Parts: sequence; C-alpha cells; structure tokens
Amino acid sequence: MRLTSKWHAAPCAALAVLTLIAGAPTVLAQQYPAKPLRVIVPFAPGGGVDFMARLIAQKLPETLGQQVIVENRGGAGGVPGTEAALRSAPDGYTLLMISSTYPVSPSLYKLAFDPIADITPIVLIAKGPFIICVHPSLPVKTTKELIALAKARPGQINFASAGTGSGVHLATELFLNMAEIKMNHIPYKGTGPALTDTIAGQTNLIFGTSSAALPMVKAGRLRALGVTSLRRHASIPDVPTVAETALPGYQVQSWYGVLAPTGTRADIVARVNAAFTTALRAPETKAALVAQGGDPDPGTPEEFGRLIKDELARNAKITRAAGITPE
Repeated sequence: MRLTSKWHAAPCAALAVLTLIAGAPTVLAQQYPAKPLRVIVPFAPGGGVDFMARLIAQKLPETLGQQVIVENRGGAGGVPGTEAALRSAPDGYTLLMISSTYPVSPSLYKLAFDPIADITPIVLIAKGPFIICVHPSLPVKTTKELIALAKARPGQINFASAGTGSGVHLATELFLNMAEIKMNHIPYKGTGPALTDTIAGQTNLIFGTSSAALPMVKAGRLRALGVTSLRRHASIPDVPTVAETALPGYQVQSWYGVLAPTGTRADIVARVNAAFTTALRAPETKAALVAQGGDPDPGTPEEFGRLIKDELARNAKITRAAGITPE
C-alpha cells in the first residue's frame, strides 16, 4: 500500500512542476512592468517629438503603474539617439519616440541598424501638418508672397530645420522643389533650437511641426502663412493650406510613433500599445493634442509597421528628387 502511494505521488509532483513551468510566461507578462520605463527622444527638448513624449508620459503611469522617464538625445537628424534606443535590451523598458524624420534617415546616412528588421513597431501616436512660420520682419503674409519674394531674392532667405534629413527639412525641400525657388538651409539639433532662432530673427522661416510652432503663432511671435495638409486644421482654421493657395497637390504631414528594439515579446508590445491607446483616448490628452495641431491616431502595431515601410519608399524618392545630402 505504501509503495502504491509513492508511485501515485510522483506523477502528481511532476504534473505540478510542469504546470508551474507552463504558467511562467503568464506570470512574467503579469509582472511587466516591474520598474520605470524610459522613452528616448532622439531630438533636443522643445520640439514636436519632445512635446508628444512628455504629454503622454504623464498619463502612462495610470495604466502601467510605473513612472515613465523621457530622455533627450538630439543630433544628426535623430540617428544617434535612435541607434542608442535600438541597441537596448528588448525587454520593454526602453522605448523610442520617433517622428516622420525616421523614414528619411536611411536615404541620407549609413545607419548601424536596419530601419525595418531592427525595430518592433508599437503604436502610431498622432498626425498633424507642418506650419509655414515666418519671422514678423519678413515682408510676406501669404505663401504666394513668400514664393514671389524668394524668386526676387534667390538664395537670400534662410530657413531653419530640425537637422539635415529631418521631417521639417524634407517638407521644406519639397516645397522649394515644387515652387522652383532657392533658400539657404540652416540645420539645428532639433525643432526647439530652430524655432528659438527663428523667433529671435536669426533665420527667416521654418516649417514647424504644429505641436511646437502653434503656441508661437498664437502668441504672435511668428506669422503663419499656410499648413501643409490637404485640409485646413481645426486648431488654426483661418490659416489656408499650401495646396489651396499656392501649390496644388503639395501635402506633407508630420507624425509621431513609438518603437521598441527587435525581439520585444508580443505580450509586452500588446501591453504598451494598450497603455498608449488608453492615454491617447483620454479626453484631456486628446484635447491637448488637438489644441497643438495634432490628431490622435492610435492603431495596431501592424498598421504602424506598414506606415513606416510606405514612408521609407516615399521619402527615398523625395530625397533623391530634392538632391538632399548630409551636411
């Protein structure tokens, strides 16, 4: 009887061990996140990417239960900061906030990473137009007047950008190409410094991201000539589109999203995607984004991945046509 009891006990013990092993991934998934998260912004403070990251980082602790720290690593069109983030462990604790600059960089730089194979798309945050902003001293009040002035003064007007190959730069170069005009490019390490110098009159204009430039326009420190979307934006309905007033067919949008290093577990991706989506759908977050010229547009990781692939192909064509090269 004792012998029989031992043999029955052994399978039971083995089954218990197997059950614990099988349940381990579930336990690990439930434990994430067990410490603060870091979101790397590959640009200087003060720009659109920085604004988006900090706005959402305030809401994420409500769903993730952990603090979210924003870390700025600006320079070289966002490439160094991007590389640093993608070299991090794929454990969900280091995320990367990118913008429409991301799919431009491969056309300009020899990257230490593959822009598709080395990433795990998480979520698209928002989309929004660029705003053509000029210093009040520039004697133009419309996009047509800006084009006419540039034709009268070829190479004498300076435009600022967030860096060579940035979304701001690409939007401007496409504009110059379609309008058949020339201006001088002054690259900065992010939209923040570029805006600061434009406000100070060190440069004449900037195609600012709506989130960063709109407050300066509303404060009267910059003059808005047009928006780069096909439709006027609700945040500045009196400012016409470039397409309707000067260049039919011109359209460029800035966008923002979140990536993780390749190899990040599917359950972590799903958890972070859900947390960002919840934060973006909160009335106060949505209102803040719209007020700054952005449109919340969360979706699935797969949808975001397709957007990145499409933008890589599109921007490669624009970069070649505009003759953009690293400076």
